[in-house]
Amino acid sequence: MTHFEPLLRAENVVVEYGSRRNTKRVLHEVSLDVGDGECVGLVGESGSGKSTLGKAILGLVPVASGSITFDGRDITRLSGRARRQLAADIQVVFQDPYGSLNPMMTIGEILAEPLSAAGTSRAEARRTVGEMLERVNLPGSVTDRYPSEFSGGQRQRIAIARALVRKPRLIICDEPVSALDLTTQATVLDLLIELQRDTGVSYLFVSHDLGVVRRICHRVAVMFRGNLVEIGDGERVTRDPQHLYSQRLLAASPVADPVLQAERREAWLALRAADER
Repeated sequence: MTHFEPLLRAENVVVEYGSRRNTKRVLHEVSLDVGDGECVGLVGESGSGKSTLGKAILGLVPVASGSITFDGRDITRLSGRARRQLAADIQVVFQDPYGSLNPMMTIGEILAEPLSAAGTSRAEARRTVGEMLERVNLPGSVTDRYPSEFSGGQRQRIAIARALVRKPRLIICDEPVSALDLTTQATVLDLLIELQRDTGVSYLFVSHDLGVVRRICHRVAVMFRGNLVEIGDGERVTRDPQHLYSQRLLAASPVADPVLQAERREAWLALRAADER
């Protein structure tokens, strides 16, 4: 397995919601690292805590205990200004390509906004926007068009271009293909793989689908009820998972082969029955 130098490290991270009298713990001392140039998949069903960990890294939810470091720097509890400065290095691509782009702004304005906020000149921003659109296989002529004029897959490519525009070192991909059809999913995944190869950016790839993360991730971590229950080489975890919950995820993962899908369905039902006993 390829060795990656550590870039992001979460250690014993605890996240709790609610009031002091009525607290619900949603992350239970989770530890996970992402290497420089690595793609780590974070997999689990809805409510497993996978997206919460991504939000904790982004500073969108407070960390009750534990620490998060980026390139050796503690980013667990950054102030607003420091957090905004960190946005140059850590970006996010959200699940919904329809809701993540401002419908009142043109594509050119959407991509130029983070550059303008960083003090980039208009001419330089225009050049960079054109380069980013080319990287995601869209013509520069789309800059005057609005998000509503594009398909879901095209919008997600625009969102990826916006995340890349300030050349971040890490992108948190929060279910970036789950709202797309299978053919478009494959196109976007291939694009993410190509961009990582060309730029060296790291991904924390959040998903509920083991089949999706198998295609793109070097390592895969499985979460269940706020706990990290399995982590390892992506090929091994997605084909021969050891934890019962990981096995259930694999059995539930959709595949194009109807015979294999039926076998997985039978395996999933057997695992559920065993779990209920």
